[in-house]
Amino acid sequence: MHRFMMEFLVVSHNLWLVAASLVVALVAGFTGLTLTQDLSQRTVRQRKLAIALASLALGGGIWSMHFVAMLGLQLPIPFYYDAAVTLASALVAILIVSVALTLLHFVKRTPASIVGAGALVAVGILVMHYLGMAGLELCRAVYTPGGILLAVLAALVLCVAAFWVAYGNRRPRNILLGTLCFGVAVFAVHFVAIAGTRFVELPSFSEIGPVMSNEFLAIGVILASFVIFSSFLWVGVTFIVPTSAAASSTVEEAPPPVQLATREVAQPKIAEVVRVPCEKSGEKVFLPLSDVNFIRADGHYTQVYTDKDRLFCVWSVTEARKRLEPSGFLQVHRSYLINPGKVSTFVRRKDAGRCRFTSGNLPDVPVSRSKLKAVEVALGTEPA
Repeated sequence: MHRFMMEFLVVSHNLWLVAASLVVALVAGFTGLTLTQDLSQRTVRQRKLAIALASLALGGGIWSMHFVAMLGLQLPIPFYYDAAVTLASALVAILIVSVALTLLHFVKRTPASIVGAGALVAVGILVMHYLGMAGLELCRAVYTPGGILLAVLAALVLCVAAFWVAYGNRRPRNILLGTLCFGVAVFAVHFVAIAGTRFVELPSFSEIGPVMSNEFLAIGVILASFVIFSSFLWVGVTFIVPTSAAASSTVEEAPPPVQLATREVAQPKIAEVVRVPCEKSGEKVFLPLSDVNFIRADGHYTQVYTDKDRLFCVWSVTEARKRLEPSGFLQVHRSYLINPGKVSTFVRRKDAGRCRFTSGNLPDVPVSRSKLKAVEVALGTEPA
C-alpha cells in the first residue's frame, strides 16, 4: 500500500484554462485596486463599504484564479474537492486581504505599512493555495521544501511590489502597474507552488464536508468570475471616465452654466518663510508655498500636490487651513485647499465649480456650493 501511495501521478495542464486563470487574476486586481482609489475623499462609512467590496474582489479573485487553474489540472485519475475546505479557503483569502486594505486605509500610510499590507496579501495567497490543495479528494498533494520556499519568496516579492507600486503613488498609471504585479503574483505563486508539488492517488475519500466534482466546482468558479467581471466593467467605466468628467457630463445636461471663466491668475505673494513639511521617499522635505498647487485631506492627514509630485503631510486639513490661509491659500471644499496663483481655469456649473491648474497632470479640484462666492472673489471673476 505504501508503494502504491508514493507512486507519483503524471500531471499536465489545459493551456486555455491556464490563460483564463491569468485573466481572472488581472481583472480581480484591477477591480480591487480601483475600488480603493480616492477613499480619503469619502466618508468613513463609504470607505468601509469600498474596502469590503475590494476585499471580495481581491480575495475572491485569488480563489477564482486558483480554481480556474485547478480545473485545467489534468491527472490520469478522477479527483474531487471537499466543499467545506474549498469554501474555507475562499473566506481566508477574503479576510486576510480585508486586514491588509484596512491597514492601508485606516492607519497612517507609510513605507512600512505598504510593505506590511503586501506581505499580508502574500500570506493570504499562500494560505488560500495550500488550504485549497488540502481539499483534494482521491489524490493527495506532496510538497517539496524547495517548492514551498520558492512559492513563499514569489508571493512576498511580487505582492509587496504590487502594493508598493499601487499605493506609493495613487495615480491611474500606478494602479494599472499594480494590477499587473498583483495578477502576476497570484498567477506565479500558484504555478511555482504546483511546479514543486507531486500528486499521489488515495484509495478512499476523507472528506470533512460534501464532495464536489470538477463540474460542480466549475459552476461555482463561473459564478464567482461572473461577479468579478461584472464589477470590473463597473469600475472600468469609473476608471476610464474620471469622476470629474462624469460630473461635468451630468451637469451639462442641466440648463446652461452660470459662468465659465478661463483666465491666467497672477502669482500672489506668498511668504517663503512658511513651508509645508512633507515626506518623500522616507525623508522629510519642506516645500515652499509657491510650489504647492493644492492640498487634499487624507483621513487625519493630507496630501500635497505640486506640479510633479504628490506628497504626504502630517497636517490635518484643519491645521493646513489655519496655517496657510494667512498666506493666501483658500479652502474651496471641506477636503481641499488651493493656491489661487496656480489656478489657470475656473469652471462654474450651476451650484458647483471646479478649479484647474497650470500643470496638466493634476486632477481638477471641486468647489463646494458654499465656497463659490469666495473663490470667484479670490480669482477676480466677481467683485468683492
